[in-house]
Amino acid sequence: MYEKKTNLPPNSPILPTPLEYLSFCRHLVDHIPGALSQAGHTAAAVFLGFVLVLGFFGNFLVLLVFSRFSGLRTPANLLLVNISISDMLVCIFGTSLSFSASVRGRWLTGSYGCKWYGFSNALFGIVSLVSLALLSFERYSVLLCKQQSDSCQYRRAWLAVAASWLYSLVWTVPPLLGWSSYGLEGPGTTCSVQWHQRSATARSYVSCLFVFCLLLPLVLMFFCYGKILLAVRKCGCLQVTGINSTYPDWREGRVLLMVVTMVTGYLLCWMPYGVVAMLASFGRLGLVPPAASLIPSLLAKTSTVINPFIYVVLNRTSCFWPIHCKPCRWLGRKIPADQQFLKYSD
Repeated sequence: MYEKKTNLPPNSPILPTPLEYLSFCRHLVDHIPGALSQAGHTAAAVFLGFVLVLGFFGNFLVLLVFSRFSGLRTPANLLLVNISISDMLVCIFGTSLSFSASVRGRWLTGSYGCKWYGFSNALFGIVSLVSLALLSFERYSVLLCKQQSDSCQYRRAWLAVAASWLYSLVWTVPPLLGWSSYGLEGPGTTCSVQWHQRSATARSYVSCLFVFCLLLPLVLMFFCYGKILLAVRKCGCLQVTGINSTYPDWREGRVLLMVVTMVTGYLLCWMPYGVVAMLASFGRLGLVPPAASLIPSLLAKTSTVINPFIYVVLNRTSCFWPIHCKPCRWLGRKIPADQQFLKYSD
């Protein structure tokens, strides 16, 4: 293979130099079916760079606003703060590492760094998912259920925040203890649960994760937001000071937009990742090539950008909660000021 002048016998094997061996290895990697090219790594790095910057500063701005304006520190908004904190931690401990790995085209922090990346991203991601579901339940209970005192509201909100972290730990610690494992995924620039493992224990963990950390929060969101939308439609008799008679239809449209945007954002960011994980675990070998598996991972990371926009910016302009209204006969009461989400004085 390599012609060199040496003093060795004619039939002796000639070993390549380290530089030649490295070039040969790169040639093999570039021709692995489904492997990501250098251009692909560059595109992923550019995308992750935008997600890192927008996600970090978007969530930082949300936390800054909540810290500066005491009127926003309501029990219900604690879940919004929890979502922003978990999303910011994903940017710090997850997106930054995958960005640097995509720039270099390989994983940089070794096996222990890979396990930490997989565990921390799963932990913070599930916290965000569970908090989104609990936020929908909080809105449902505030609007349709029995009124409670301020102290009870704050206690329930803090319990919800603690429950989201405890629930996430319950499902992210087992791979560190032997129920499945964390390792490289896709083209080797990110780490996660080893979806491609075919053992019974690995498949059982993937199935439980899909059902209890993805489908269950989605079902809760559908139920709660569906009930809220029905409540707003039945509350068409609501009268609002200073608003014309077309306000009920406009308010219903705004609520519908909020609900559709929230559920669509959830499905767009997380459902492709869950489906690909199930296909990699239960489908035929090679069904999900490494390059294709990177796309759902990138979509999941965009949740750190989408969440602040949906749950804060759209809340600011929506009429999800009627602030200046007479009591609705169907609901029987006015929403207390301390239970309104993102209450501003215009």
